[in-house]
Amino acid sequence: MDSVRSALSSAVANRAPPVPEFLDTASRLNYLRWLGAMSERLKKKKPEWQIRKEFLQTVWYESRRAGLDVTLVLGLIQVESNFRKFAMSRVGARGYMQVMPFWARVIGDGDASKLFHMQTNLRFGCVILRHYLDRERGDLFLGLGRYNGSRGKAPYPDAVLAARKRWEFTA
Repeated sequence: MDSVRSALSSAVANRAPPVPEFLDTASRLNYLRWLGAMSERLKKKKPEWQIRKEFLQTVWYESRRAGLDVTLVLGLIQVESNFRKFAMSRVGARGYMQVMPFWARVIGDGDASKLFHMQTNLRFGCVILRHYLDRERGDLFLGLGRYNGSRGKAPYPDAVLAARKRWEFTA
């Protein structure tokens, strides 16, 4: 448990800003096409362009940083909070990715109020999801179940995988 705590703590402690970097012009153009397409899909949930852009840029950055498919993360956010920054579940999970406050004590600085900060919430959520997927050797069904606390039960993983389809993008 200490090794897991240490690895997760270091993953969320890196405060690098979510600035996309590209090896070539084609990659940058593909990202900009993705950003435009996702922005249109998200417009009803986040009408203000600058907020929508920062959100999508951060989701893209944190997903890639954690080695996750951005469509999976967007599908999870849709199911967990319906893209509401200040969402709070009846059991206390917070923010876009509905991160439980105990994670702030286990791998953060103990301040659960930071889970409503966009980058913090997305970083924690992506790191935690990556951890659970690794524990389940890449099995999406079981990893998503662990993330939600419903391992082995179909409704949650099925909902996330269905929502994921809405966020698919081909250049």
